[in-house]
Amino acid sequence: MSRTVEAQAPVSAPVQAAYSYCEAVTGQQARNFAYGIRLLPADKRQAMSALYAFSRRVDDIGDGTLAEDAKRTRLEETRALLGRIRDGAVDEDDTDPVAVALTDAARRFPIPLDGLDELIDGVLMDVHGESYETWDDLKVYCRCVAGAIGRLSLGVFGTQPGAQGSERAGEYADTLGLALQLTNILRDVREDAGNGRTYLPADDLAKFGCSTGFNSPVAPPGSDFAGLVHFEVRRARALFAEGYRLLPMLDRRSGACVAAMAGIYRRLLDRIERDPEAVLRGRVSLPGREKAYVAVRGLSGLDTRTVSRQSARRRA
Repeated sequence: MSRTVEAQAPVSAPVQAAYSYCEAVTGQQARNFAYGIRLLPADKRQAMSALYAFSRRVDDIGDGTLAEDAKRTRLEETRALLGRIRDGAVDEDDTDPVAVALTDAARRFPIPLDGLDELIDGVLMDVHGESYETWDDLKVYCRCVAGAIGRLSLGVFGTQPGAQGSERAGEYADTLGLALQLTNILRDVREDAGNGRTYLPADDLAKFGCSTGFNSPVAPPGSDFAGLVHFEVRRARALFAEGYRLLPMLDRRSGACVAAMAGIYRRLLDRIERDPEAVLRGRVSLPGREKAYVAVRGLSGLDTRTVSRQSARRRA
């Protein structure tokens, strides 16, 4: 996954306009994500925005109000568009700016576009109303909708030449995606319940007396809701710890981007852990100043240096 940086051809006006559209979508709809990618150089930032805008389109179909059959049709149409992008068959004057931008990004970077097929597969699981008995079952879904995004992003970031352990970079990117998605699931447990969706494994819900669901701003009667949340927080923290091993393999600005995005979600976990029932009362979020602090921390390389020291101790 390492990439030799070569002189890039200048971006034409239509392609630049397409990227500008994708960056606007990202800034408006993915503020946590945007805090991270603003730390990247322009070419990588544009490519990540194109990936986000396409992914957002897929998610919006799954979360929208269309009937199930119509959602399936739209998702398969989007898969067909992805095939055209993969084949380089989208012209720069095409009327779809997301397709134009992603086609250019895939030409400039070794992006494994099959990951977007996996995302579509994961959203189809939502459309079909899948539920999950065990963590192993849920991991399949998380790998489709988030682990794949980690691997796609790694195609843009690349790894530093000679980085130790870089053969496992895709695995670590995938694991970070799982950590982010599990954090999302905890944060959105009430909102998802209102939409008729339950993501946490049925085994875990039964273990903590929460099988009746989360359609109330208070925990289910007689349940150990706090115990459930703390259990899932520990699982997410273990995933973050494993996924963070990716950081020393990245260049400074790519590592800063990953550390910023992951750091925001780790801080969300801290808030959820301190007040588990907050997720039943509304969406837990971080103020802008705290997100900015996390971005600065990522740019400083502090997290990368910490992981490097830990890895050195493990090898000693």
